[in-house]
Amino acid sequence: MEIKFFDDPFESPKSREEVRLKQLGLFVYEDKRRVAVGFDLTPFLERPSLEVTITNGNGEWASSLNVIETMETNFSLTMHLRDKEPTERYAVTAVVYYDHPEQPERQVIHTLHTDFLLIPGDQTKEGGKLNSSPK
Repeated sequence: MEIKFFDDPFESPKSREEVRLKQLGLFVYEDKRRVAVGFDLTPFLERPSLEVTITNGNGEWASSLNVIETMETNFSLTMHLRDKEPTERYAVTAVVYYDHPEQPERQVIHTLHTDFLLIPGDQTKEGGKLNSSPK
């Protein structure tokens, strides 16, 4: 019996320097105050952390979350937009990083940034088609 640990046998787990967000899925709920954010990471050897921030069209903070040492390569979480005055456009920034208690600064591996409209429905963004930059 063959045991498969990864969905794609051709994609082996990557070292921390090679971990990337392949895709960022965005789904705006009907109430326009919640956004489901889906993450698709490359397979990894060491568990990465993520920091996600959403800002409104005025550049003001609307929501944020931290995922500490995820065990999954593909998952989603719902973020609540808490800005006082909703705008039509928003921006989401997702940062993949590693932290170590013996190091004073975290190691930023990859940053993915994109704009989205506050229109209910799916707004999935491919990692290669965005303002995607390894750090």
